[in-house]
Amino acid sequence: MSVFICPVCGQNLDISGNSYICPNRHSFDRAKSGYVNLLLSKHMGKTVHGDNKLMVQARRNFLGKGYYKPLCDALCLAVTEHFTGGTIIDAGCGEGYYTGAIIEQLKQRDIAAEVCGIDISKAAVEYCAKLCRGAELAVASVFHIPVADSSCDMLVTLFAPYCGEEFRRVLKKGGVMIMAIPSADHLWELKQAVYDTPYKNEVKPYELEGFEFIRAQKVTYNMELTSSDDIMALFSMTPYYYRTGRDQQERLAKLDSLSTKADFELLVYRNI
Repeated sequence: MSVFICPVCGQNLDISGNSYICPNRHSFDRAKSGYVNLLLSKHMGKTVHGDNKLMVQARRNFLGKGYYKPLCDALCLAVTEHFTGGTIIDAGCGEGYYTGAIIEQLKQRDIAAEVCGIDISKAAVEYCAKLCRGAELAVASVFHIPVADSSCDMLVTLFAPYCGEEFRRVLKKGGVMIMAIPSADHLWELKQAVYDTPYKNEVKPYELEGFEFIRAQKVTYNMELTSSDDIMALFSMTPYYYRTGRDQQERLAKLDSLSTKADFELLVYRNI
């Protein structure tokens, strides 16, 4: 039986050959790479969602060079500190950089886990499926996660939209959520190079309805980017990319090296 449930009726899904089928005979085909598309059109909204293949490839290359490794290492440590076994879901798994690292860390610690991940980008999930053979993966929205109520022991979410009601629904009582967010000075030097009047990131209060706040961990270090491709890949991973005009894009294109700060916060919560 799959960890996922039918997005149409909410019943459990069984895997039969290359299909996911529920008792009401709703069926979803599994792709050759191993993921299943459970994203319904009514959950997609009015605009195109998720990164396209070129953006996913750029992010994959950037992360593969280790620029965000300190964050990844801190995440894996936090996971093993608060997870003793069961089901863990990566809500917004992207191309699988963090999901794969979590799987490897759990194997090294001999912690039994059922790892699953969802992302709204089909291109990202396809890459993730090729990288994370030990995970069950689906194209789906974090606002409509296709898993049963109280079925997950841990949820991790990195830079994905926050949906507190849905995250609380899928977590067991006492289950742990680990969230990564950009802190105030994240990419400050990059923003200075692009914008006339850059602004620092707003860090909201840690308290979240329905969760007990456990701790916050700062992960801060300098990154030395040595190519325009890496700089553009980094910028395209941020929300600023979609709000940048032609003049700012031209400034960005002229950069062939950059030293900028990575400034993250890793937040740990317990579902109450």
